[in-house]
Amino acid sequence: MEAKVRGSKSSQTPTITDVTSEETLIDPEAAKPLIDSSKKSSKIKRVRRKATPSYNPLIKYGSLGLLVAQLVGLVMLMRYSRTHTNGKDLYLSSTAVFCMEVMKFIACNAVVFSHSGYSIKKYFSEIYHHLWESPIELMKVSVPSFLYVVQNNLLYLALTNLDAATYQVCYQLKILTTALFSAILLKRTFSRMKWFSLVLLTIGVAVVQTSGDTAHEGKSNDNQNRTLGLFAILCAACTSGFSGVYFEKILKGSSTSLWIRNIQMGLPSIIISYLTVYIEDGDVVATKGFFVGYSRTVWSVVVIQAVGGLIVAVVVKYADNVLKTFASSFGIVISCIVSAIFFDFRPNLAFLIGASFVVTSTVLYSKPEKKTRKRLKKKAALPITVK
Repeated sequence: MEAKVRGSKSSQTPTITDVTSEETLIDPEAAKPLIDSSKKSSKIKRVRRKATPSYNPLIKYGSLGLLVAQLVGLVMLMRYSRTHTNGKDLYLSSTAVFCMEVMKFIACNAVVFSHSGYSIKKYFSEIYHHLWESPIELMKVSVPSFLYVVQNNLLYLALTNLDAATYQVCYQLKILTTALFSAILLKRTFSRMKWFSLVLLTIGVAVVQTSGDTAHEGKSNDNQNRTLGLFAILCAACTSGFSGVYFEKILKGSSTSLWIRNIQMGLPSIIISYLTVYIEDGDVVATKGFFVGYSRTVWSVVVIQAVGGLIVAVVVKYADNVLKTFASSFGIVISCIVSAIFFDFRPNLAFLIGASFVVTSTVLYSKPEKKTRKRLKKKAALPITVK
């Protein structure tokens, strides 16, 4: 029998009124679960309000603009730096990756130092504990560290041989690889809609890969190998998916902060990237120097790539998943426009169709499921009833 708690004017003892409006006195202890459940329900609502704060629209959409600028600007600068050398020697991508890892390592250490209250003693104590006294943790993070170094070198190779628009579209395959590795390593399940979006993503990328383009970027196209660029971007998507899921797996159940994890990953990354320089480009470094071909543009690429992760971390605080999805979609569209204006990129119909499939699949994949939303609503507003 459904009932609700109601205060009585004649007595402080709560009464229960059933559907026939007959009043019956009950013991205070009997009504206690009802009052407690009411308090819990209101407490849940208050916690939810705190968990999802509403930010100023200017900050929210300003963060979206910053994320889009970071996504598009880095790709455009990397492409420009790899194709416009102004008669000088082309800089070595391996040295650029090494410099980026060093800058990122310094930035993460600066963040940890600030979190330590700018206390040198606390900072060194924390670094000593998480690095020197945690050799097993360092071995665990060495796997994604190695993969991230490989991935960054592959991205430079891809942008040397592909236009920025094709790169942006094809690199969205990291969504597919992340989903597959999540299903295998983390045992996650996906709805039919998500699988449909992944199939649509694969079709879109396949159409873009086979479409080619009618771009003319001057003499630099003579030295480009589109097949090699596509192979590099596919390998980069695979390393991105696996390393991201692996990193998430080792983070679960760990109290170590994300910044400390980045420092742990940064140490082996610096060592691996430094060895890569001399294994891959040792002869060039010996004859022409470590910083051969470097210019202001190249240094801008290195700095933006190094602090890019920090920018994304700040943006994520203010932008929800929907806005982040639109940032990726906007990035593809803006890359096509900018490439057409500054790089004389001329996409054909097949490219536009494939890119539309990729943008649609990205939005569908990030769309929250209806069952999840309904379940949350039911949990948030449970009726106070006695049967």
